[in-house]
This record gives sequence, C-alpha cells and structure tokens, in this order.
Amino acid sequence: MNINMILDMASSGGDRTVVTAAGRSLTATELHRLARRAAGRFRGHPAVLYLGVNHLAYPVALFGSVLAGVPFVPLNYRLGADQLGALVDRHPGALVLRSEDLDALVDAHGGQGDSEGGDLDWDGESVAVIIYTSGTTSAPKAALLRHRHLMAYVLNTLEFGSAAESDATLVSVPPYHIAGLTNLLSNLYTGRRIVYLTAFEATQWLETVRAERVTHAMLVPTMLARIVAAVDGPDAGTPSLLSLAYGGSRTPRPVLERALRVFPETGFVNAYGLTETASSIAVLGPEDHRTAFASQDPAVRDRLGSVGRTLPGIEIQIRTETDELAEVGETGLVFARGAQISGEYGGRSALDAEGWFPTRDLGRLDAEGYLFIEGRADDTIIRGGENIAPAEIEDVLLDYPGITEAAVIGVPDPEWGQRLVAVLVGAGDPEAITAWVKARLRSSKTPDAIVFRPELPKTETGKLLRRNLVAEVESTNA
Repeated sequence: MNINMILDMASSGGDRTVVTAAGRSLTATELHRLARRAAGRFRGHPAVLYLGVNHLAYPVALFGSVLAGVPFVPLNYRLGADQLGALVDRHPGALVLRSEDLDALVDAHGGQGDSEGGDLDWDGESVAVIIYTSGTTSAPKAALLRHRHLMAYVLNTLEFGSAAESDATLVSVPPYHIAGLTNLLSNLYTGRRIVYLTAFEATQWLETVRAERVTHAMLVPTMLARIVAAVDGPDAGTPSLLSLAYGGSRTPRPVLERALRVFPETGFVNAYGLTETASSIAVLGPEDHRTAFASQDPAVRDRLGSVGRTLPGIEIQIRTETDELAEVGETGLVFARGAQISGEYGGRSALDAEGWFPTRDLGRLDAEGYLFIEGRADDTIIRGGENIAPAEIEDVLLDYPGITEAAVIGVPDPEWGQRLVAVLVGAGDPEAITAWVKARLRSSKTPDAIVFRPELPKTETGKLLRRNLVAEVESTNA
C-alpha cells in the first residue's frame, strides 16, 4: 500500500476540481493523467528533487515520483546557492525540478514525447519522501518517510470523502515543510479542494480566503501574527473560514488571544508534530480553545498554551534525565510511538528497542493528558548548575506590555557557565522588564541582560534560529 492509493481514490471524483494555484486548476482526473506522464520522465532517476514554490506542479511531481517508484525530495529553494548545492549534491543523478521547469509539468503539450509511467506495486516499506529538517540547532538531516508512515497518518486520523462539496483549504506553508506534504495528502483524501498561495503575504491571504470562500487553512505562528496585525477592526471578515490550524513552533499567547477575537466564528486547531513523525501527533481542538479562552480557572486557561492531546494510534511518554517516567506536571523529554512515526535518517533509525522516538522536545503532561511543549532540549541553558528552559522565561516576557517577540539564550560566562540574555522585539524599559520577570520567576531565571532587535532570525516557517542569535549576541558582547 502506497500513497498513490490516495490519488486513485480522489480520481473517483472525476471532474471535481482538487487543486487551484495562480488562477489555474486541476481536476482529479487531470492530476492523475499528468502524474502518469511525469512518471515516464522521472523513471530511471534515483530521486526527484523539487526546488519550486507552491504550484500546480507540486502534486504532479509528488505523485509522478510515486508512480515512477523513486523518492520525492522537496528542497528549500530559499537557501543560499552553496547550501542548496550541497543538498543537491547528496543526490547524484537525481532529476532536479527548478522554478522554470514547473509550468511544463502541467502544460497540456509540455510532456509530448514522454512515455507514461505505469502503476507500480510498491509496498509500504519503500521510501516515499525525503524531507530535510530545518537545521535550527544543527546541520539539516535527511528524514525518510516511508509510504506506511504517511498512510498511517492519513488512515488513522481522517475519514475518506468526509469534506463538504464546497470545502476549500488554503495552503501557504512552503512545499518543503512536512505540513505542505500532509496538507496535500489529507485534503485529497477527505475531498477538500486545495488552494495554493505561491508566497505568503497577510493581506493577500485574507483576500484569498474571501475570494475563494476558503473553509480551512493552516499557518505557522509567524504568519498568524502578521494576519492578526493586518486585520483592520474587531473582525477579520472571513465568514467562510470554519477551521484555522496553526503549528510548527510556539505561538505567543497575545497573538493567539487576538486571533481568537478577530476570528470569532472560526474553530482553532493547534497541531504538534515533527517531520520525523509524518505530521501531527497531538492536537488542541476547537472546543478546547473555546473552553480555555472563556475559563476563569488558571489551570484550564493555561491549556491555550498546550498542544492538546494525542491523536489516535499515538502514545506519548515524558521521561526524566535518568530515563524514568516523569510525574504528572513534571518536565522531561518527550518520546512518541506509533505507526506513523519514522524517526529514520538515511540508513539510521533513532527509535529505541521498543519503538519510541526521542523528539528532543521538552514537555510535560497535565492530569487530563494535555501536552505542553517547553522548547528543545538542545536549547536548555545551564546557569550555575541549574537547567533552565528558555520557554518559561519567554512566556513571562511576552506578557509584558509592548513586547511582541522574545528569545532567551545562554552565552558563555566565566562565573556561572552561562548567563541569560533576553533578546526582545518591541519596546520597554530594561530595568522594568527585569523586575517584571523577577517578580514572577525566581532570581536565577531573571535575564542578566536585555537586548532589543528589530526582528529575530527565523526560518521561513517561523522557527527561531537560536544558534544564529547566540552567535550574533556573542559577537557584539551583549
């Protein structure tokens, strides 16, 4: 069983439009035909590298690769020439699809002379997709997703053909992100039309939601923040929007609360997952958002900062540094297990003997099973022998009036090992901000220095590049 099954099932819709981009559309039948034609071109290459934007060619290239029996590798086209070249060099002999090649994949005459690829009986163990991790704390790693991982995510969490005929989802996350891949698969499977934005811009996003009568959308937190800032008035004016999912990194509480106010009729979904887990493994659903937002109980309201509870087929464990199970509410390392989880890089598996994957995230579970992610284990700051998670301090800083973004990093210190530096976007008096944190956290978690920047270094999907920030702050001797 492979992911071409999803295209085959979608093709039963015949002339139903399944994807729209830049004013053009494809029906399920057209997508299937173009994918078979692309497979004829792709066969014989060890992989297909996709270096383009969101485009009608993206699903054609993905399913063409599947039908050709070769891995599909979407790469970050925004990388510098040296970085991108190094990734391309990891795949000698691969077919490389660049921006100038995309139109030919969907052009009615672009494939003349190419032989059609046939249906191959690739089993679930074959590698379907290779996605490079974002490399925020180390060099990018090639995460392998086999057909069985992707099919497990789709089959365990979704119902075939469950979308209404009028449903449409707006996809603005880039094609090299795991969410770009799984948005394609899940919406084809449920029968929801996909609308692609070539590049994200907040005002255009709002206009597209209205023009295309979009019912569902997925964003990374940086995008959500820009959309909220672009809303002029108390309401976004998007009555068709039924569901808005967000994820990929931590969302500042003020941004989320503002979003809940300007999209009052929209159900919010916080999705937590990693490339290695083939998309989401935990979700905070619409009812959870509404209950937490309206609650006066601090424990319930705090769940707005959680990623919800695990999806069907997924198990979560929180383990201490001594590899014991953590108590309820105790912070530790997050491990996950389930059929959709790969945890494989090249020929190496990161799964332990019992199938548990170390996410390298720090987190805790409350008494009701809600999962709270408190940052990456690699981000932990050791100050005077005490392990400090930056996320706890960042949350307090973001509650300070005038602070819109916050990152807490550790820089070398001869006395303490590391000292805490808060890098902030916004405005405020450093002494007052320090006192604010000290009043809410103990002294050891109070920043030793506060630095303001016009923006924080991030990936295109909104993940903070801490190592870049540490290097910048160290170079300026903050």
